Amino acid sequence: MKKETSSNSNLLMVLKDAFAIKKAPYPWTRAILAGICLSFPVMIGLLAGNFQYGLLAGIGGFTYLYTFNEPYPQRAKKLFIVALGLSASIALGILTISSPLAFTIMIGLIGAVCTFIFGALKIPGPASIFFVMVFAMTSAMPIDPTLAPSRAGLVFLGGSFSWLIAMIGWFFNPHGPETKAVKTVYLELATLICSVGTEQFNDSRERTIVSLKHADNLLLAGYVSWKTSPIFKRLYLLKEQSNSILADVLEMSAAGRTNLPVELGKSVQALAQSIDHKKKSKPLQILQSTDCDEEMNKLFSKIYHADAILNQSISRINQEIKVIRTPLKRVLLDAFDKNSIVFLSSIKYGIVLMVATMIAFSYEFDRSYWIPISCGSVMLGSTVISTFHRAIQRSIGTIVGILVASLILSTKPEGLTIALFILLLSFLTELFIVRNYAFAVTFITPNALLMAESTSQIHNIPYFATARVTDTLIGCAIGLIGVLMVGRQSASSRLSHLIAKTIRSQSQLLFQLFSKQKSSSNFEGNSTRNKMRTNLMNLKTVYSTALGEFPINKKALEFLWPAIFSIEQLGYLLDSIIKDSKRPVLSDEKLAQLLFIFETMANAVEQLQIVTNKNVPEIEGFSKIQKEIIALQDAIRLIGIR
Repeated sequence: MKKETSSNSNLLMVLKDAFAIKKAPYPWTRAILAGICLSFPVMIGLLAGNFQYGLLAGIGGFTYLYTFNEPYPQRAKKLFIVALGLSASIALGILTISSPLAFTIMIGLIGAVCTFIFGALKIPGPASIFFVMVFAMTSAMPIDPTLAPSRAGLVFLGGSFSWLIAMIGWFFNPHGPETKAVKTVYLELATLICSVGTEQFNDSRERTIVSLKHADNLLLAGYVSWKTSPIFKRLYLLKEQSNSILADVLEMSAAGRTNLPVELGKSVQALAQSIDHKKKSKPLQILQSTDCDEEMNKLFSKIYHADAILNQSISRINQEIKVIRTPLKRVLLDAFDKNSIVFLSSIKYGIVLMVATMIAFSYEFDRSYWIPISCGSVMLGSTVISTFHRAIQRSIGTIVGILVASLILSTKPEGLTIALFILLLSFLTELFIVRNYAFAVTFITPNALLMAESTSQIHNIPYFATARVTDTLIGCAIGLIGVLMVGRQSASSRLSHLIAKTIRSQSQLLFQLFSKQKSSSNFEGNSTRNKMRTNLMNLKTVYSTALGEFPINKKALEFLWPAIFSIEQLGYLLDSIIKDSKRPVLSDEKLAQLLFIFETMANAVEQLQIVTNKNVPEIEGFSKIQKEIIALQDAIRLIGIR
């Protein structure tokens, strides 16, 4: 009886979470531009006397939905590839629809490949769903392979228009995303300085490191090797300087300081407020504490240097930037691993999508392409719980959306009226999707029906309502069953292995950093460094996925979090000191002891053993690393005790 009550409670919690309203700001600008991108090509088609061509070009408007707060060089490349991908999807659909087997295999490949690429490159957004949707929609079009080039061209024209709309901001603020990210780093750094010696220090440290990594990724993405603008150089140098300031703050905290001068935090905060070059503010004044020792003076001098980078002419800053990115091929190959959650999720996505398509073809459902579309949309949930949420949200949202569509279609819209409805519904979709997916589906449903089926039985309300609801429910059910069958506990079962693997990669990097070979090693682009970064990324992804598994062993995962937190902090420390030429060379005895400690921790995690903490050798000038290794030992011991 108690178990049944607990199950009912869990179900109610899932339902409650599915309809929870997120406290996210409404993206007014994005919503307006999305509406324009999807409806404007339709209006052009009307003016040109070919409404169908306009609708096809409007499909290319989905390109804009892949626009996020990324640097403009990255945005330009990404959206161009998305426009090409949507065009290729519709062409492949038209070419393969005559063969159900080829169509089924192709939709699985498109879903798997797109999911893998978006996951491996950590690209936010709708991932593969619009490529799958555009491909699946061709099953409702007349079978005529000769139309593939013209229809693909129309979709690409619509995508090109979206590209232009998305790039407008470059003319007004070409480095807006990078500027905002660097400013956030300094704001978090100011908060961290004020939190030294308090209970908020660890949380603040984590937020600062996350913001610094985010800024680093944005600047890497925005770097153009053949043309480095003065603004970009200034931002990059500011980011590098913030890294140096953070290292000193962490070192002071590790050495036992319980507080830092108030003037220090205020100066960094003032520096942050001055970073946005578009806002005119009073000249920055760096406050100086009256009670400073040598270490504190050194820290203040770094803030003075950051001020100089910000305010002096870039030609007077005698400092070159060296940006080295991990090759795209290396990133994709690292994710192409049997233990990679990205790779496994991609395979799962493709297989279940093919099953959904086979079922849709086998039983000859009306408008059967909504089955794989609904299945693919539900499986976009990163965890089992989020998949449940999306299934519930999509089912209820579709039913309500059918009612909205019925009201719209009862007015028998044509031509310009349809285009205006597409504008309104696209706007409402993007406006509400940040609050709750169910609200968005309420507007996605009538919008998709207007765009996809405006020439076939659009006024037969009972026909399309029954078909759409039935297909959506079947697609959601297939997606849920697929996730439960192949991924219910796949993430949590890999955590121990990934923790041990990440610890071992950190020991290898630590050895290279502090051994005699350090002087001859080029750590920029170093394979050991890249391996550690990849392992850290996989570990965090798998842990986040495990938190959403069903059923969830929350207590076991809570025991693992301190270890994962320490591993992440240690990874940052090792990564941040690579450019520090003052690193000491440790004796063979100290290195051997450190390697032994790391291997002991890795074995303890894999075998769930309780181990006695070992004495961690001192690393002169880098006590923060020694302290983090001690913290990691304590966390690993907790796992064994559990």
